Amino acid sequence: MILDLATIKQLGKKNLEANYRFRSFLKWKDSKRIDHTVHELFEFYSLKIDCTTCGNCCAILQPQILPKDLKVLTLATNKTNADFKKEYIILDEDGDMRFKSSPCPFLENKKCTVYDQRPTDCKSYPHLQKKDFTTRLLGVINNYSICPIVFNVFEDLKQALKFR
Repeated sequence: MILDLATIKQLGKKNLEANYRFRSFLKWKDSKRIDHTVHELFEFYSLKIDCTTCGNCCAILQPQILPKDLKVLTLATNKTNADFKKEYIILDEDGDMRFKSSPCPFLENKKCTVYDQRPTDCKSYPHLQKKDFTTRLLGVINNYSICPIVFNVFEDLKQALKFR
């Protein structure tokens, strides 16, 4: 198990081509079997790795903010909808709301200061517990260099499927 973020980032660059080959390899596999294996690996690593000691996703990514998330966050910060949007939100090229800055404005000492009210996208990260893993492989490859759980699950999946 590799936890060092610098090593994970370095291996993400080094393994990028192999990860894209693995992506192509996975497209030909039984997706239900892949989901089952990924879910087992995710459960294993989620028990071993404490996300609250890392916070790397919060330092790098800009999660999508849904309208229901905006409502909860405005209440949590005692701001009006307009003030919250002005201070924290941008619209991406698809018109989706995202935090304007990285790291997340609510990240403090690797911990979320609005953890109980965090956006849906944050609650779901790293999205490995979801169905249809093989349809989300570009996102997985992007998260491979960011998240120790994703990195270790993807590497173990390669071994489980005897990918070379």
